[in-house]
Amino acid sequence: MKTRWLAGLAVCAGLMGGGLVVAQSSPENMLLILSKRGHTLAIVDPVSLKVLAKVPVGDDPHEVIASTDGRTAYVSNYGGGSLHTLAVVDLVGQKALPPIDLTPLRGAHGLTFVGGKTWFTAEGSKVIGRFDPATGKVDWVLGTGQDRTHMIWVAPDEKKIVTANVASGTMSLMELVARGMGPGGPPPVRGRPKNAHRQGGALAGLPPGPPGYFGPRGPDWEETVVKVGSGPEGFDVLGEGKTVWVANAQDGTVSIIDFASKKVTDTLALDVKGANRLRFTLDGKMALISSLSGPDLVFVDVASRKVVKRLKIGTGAAGMVMEPGGARAFVACSPDDYVAVIDLKTRTMVGKIDAGGEPDGMAWAVRR
Repeated sequence: MKTRWLAGLAVCAGLMGGGLVVAQSSPENMLLILSKRGHTLAIVDPVSLKVLAKVPVGDDPHEVIASTDGRTAYVSNYGGGSLHTLAVVDLVGQKALPPIDLTPLRGAHGLTFVGGKTWFTAEGSKVIGRFDPATGKVDWVLGTGQDRTHMIWVAPDEKKIVTANVASGTMSLMELVARGMGPGGPPPVRGRPKNAHRQGGALAGLPPGPPGYFGPRGPDWEETVVKVGSGPEGFDVLGEGKTVWVANAQDGTVSIIDFASKKVTDTLALDVKGANRLRFTLDGKMALISSLSGPDLVFVDVASRKVVKRLKIGTGAAGMVMEPGGARAFVACSPDDYVAVIDLKTRTMVGKIDAGGEPDGMAWAVRR
């Protein structure tokens, strides 16, 4: 009887883990790690660095973001710009939920969660979009007109957006601005009645203009395309978007952009060819740059704009995320099949996490 009971328990444990790993309860703070080769999202205990569960997330997962309440994760299925879904994971139940169909938008990649909604890039369609979990619909789309719109940042007040356009060698800086009258304002018409722009009919016998031509316009997005180096991909922002640092993978440089003037103010020759991600520490004093074509994690002092250390962590690295407390960074060494744990005070590698083959996108989930 005891033998049968133990065998049954083992079968149940295997079913709970989906054949991947025996699931354990999700903690309040979770490190989320994508495995591109395994097509899974690993839920990791950031204290023990142990994988608690692995959840299937579909083909070619690249980036992941968690909802503000830390209960749901969204994963972009990229496919080199061909796929059209976002995978969804219940982080509490540790299970896959029905994916979000973005058709006709394709090639979802960069993700962020702001204002209760999931913002994403759709590289294959040259747009950025926004998914509302409350309605289950994509409620907003904006074209960039750029090639390989890859990564995205959205300000907390949702009035600024930054994207990296890899193949175009540009950054898109978008700002929500107030608009006045319709295009060009009311046309100059002699004898126009006073307050004519408030009238709904024709003016002095003239045919009515386009709808809303004479009326005030609401806020609208203004895009400025800023030329940077070749292959910009990884970037981060300082001061709620006042300054943007972007790593140019093909040039090995970092461009610094002033958001207000929409201009490059400095280009740093830092020898970071193959740069994949750039992230600031939480105090904004240091920038870390990973490279898929080299073994080093590069530490750059923000004030002096100089490299202060090159730390060997593997044969190449991609995704990167900072711990909410600011003590550690986690860097996906994709070619080496592990995630490096970096102590930011000593600037040393203090551990490794095996979360599945070819780890890449990562995020934090804090349950509220």
